[in-house]
Amino acid sequence: MKTTMTLGVLFALAAALPAATSATAASPNVLPVIEQQLVAPPAVPPRITRKHAAKVIVKLTVEEVEREIAPGTRYMFWTFGGTVPGKMIRVREGDTVELHLQNLHGNKLPHNIDLHAVTGPGGGAAQTLIAPGNEAVFTFKALASGLYVYHCATAPVGMHIANGMYGLILVEPAEGLKPVDKEYYVMQGDFYTSGAYRAPGLQGFDMQKAIDEHPTYVLFNGADGALTGPRALTAKTNESVRMFFGVGGPNLASSFHVIGAIFDRVYTEGGKKFQENVQTTTVAPGGATMVEFTPRIPGNLTIVDHALTRAFNKGAIGLLSVTGAPQPEIYSDGVKRALPGTAAAAAPARPAVASTPTQQVRGKAVFESTCAACHQPDGRGVAGVFPPVADSDFFKERPYEMAHIVLNGRSGEIVVNGQHYNGVMPPQELSDDDIAAVINYVSTDMNGGKPVLDGAQVREMRAARAK
Repeated sequence: MKTTMTLGVLFALAAALPAATSATAASPNVLPVIEQQLVAPPAVPPRITRKHAAKVIVKLTVEEVEREIAPGTRYMFWTFGGTVPGKMIRVREGDTVELHLQNLHGNKLPHNIDLHAVTGPGGGAAQTLIAPGNEAVFTFKALASGLYVYHCATAPVGMHIANGMYGLILVEPAEGLKPVDKEYYVMQGDFYTSGAYRAPGLQGFDMQKAIDEHPTYVLFNGADGALTGPRALTAKTNESVRMFFGVGGPNLASSFHVIGAIFDRVYTEGGKKFQENVQTTTVAPGGATMVEFTPRIPGNLTIVDHALTRAFNKGAIGLLSVTGAPQPEIYSDGVKRALPGTAAAAAPARPAVASTPTQQVRGKAVFESTCAACHQPDGRGVAGVFPPVADSDFFKERPYEMAHIVLNGRSGEIVVNGQHYNGVMPPQELSDDDIAAVINYVSTDMNGGKPVLDGAQVREMRAARAK
């Protein structure tokens, strides 16, 4: 990826370096000193219980790191603290914050930080613009409580944010926040890669897509599937949950929603006022909100941007896995049965199909890059949300229908192994041969069956859809 540094950036960088190297913290000596312990998202620093102001030292690194953005797809992220979003900062109203920003030696570019919690021009951007191998230090007083975004403000600002340089700083009110059982930290961001969604290999940043506001990915916490499977958030029934949710952007607002929950409180735009009994809340890029709710029913609550093609086609989906006893008086299992006179459709005869070792290898690769993020690498799915494709009665009985679903997509309820699932699967952008390969791989390796179709049969399905 080629990056051009503007003269404005160079002049600002030259002006900022002497201040950075000679900066000293000027905080009242009477304040007790606390060094913030930063943790990786979705975890958050502990709730503040002290009743007095303090001098809080925050040490934040800038790290340019290559890692997976989706299974089999890699990307060069620019980060605060090595994570997307950056490590969450938690202070109290009235605190004096001494922020140390280190641009590590191995990085390629200058970076800085603009904290929306700062009262002052640039939010600290001018004081912290530094080249790799340098540290900047500046102080600010946390005057107003609220949940605020921080981000890099080095030109081109949109590119730095789009590569993952954003996080949240919480300024707790002087009276503190009420205790809850669980707290989680989630941020949404839009990413613009040179390749298509889930295209394999290392992907570069596409500036034109960013300018056009056509993201390849819309993600929670910087990765496709970051909050699913073993990384899903957890809670027990009747536990109180607080989520600190922000949008790094750089471009898209979020329609933040948890399917199966009603927010007891939404602190609008991260401020002190709250609205009660809210279904979906809008969060602007560069904005944040706190939501509180209490799960009542065991199962998976699905976290989405309710602009739903972002959830099901670009990755903005996560899970809160809730454990506890069923409460049928609140939410029953329901009953499904055929209407009188409805005859079951007979499955079509399966023609004999051969599959070569090369095709099986290809099928496995397609599954891992396209299907595993939702249905899990072992094909076991996610209870209540993504049905299993391994040891699946639906797949064994209707493999051709599975191919139709991959080709055309599907929405609404489906019953697999006696369990009900209700969601949306978008059509997959796969070639006819790849669809055949992945269906055959799932049939043979996950269901103990035989190859069931070839690329020519998928082409016939596609042609029938076009008529």
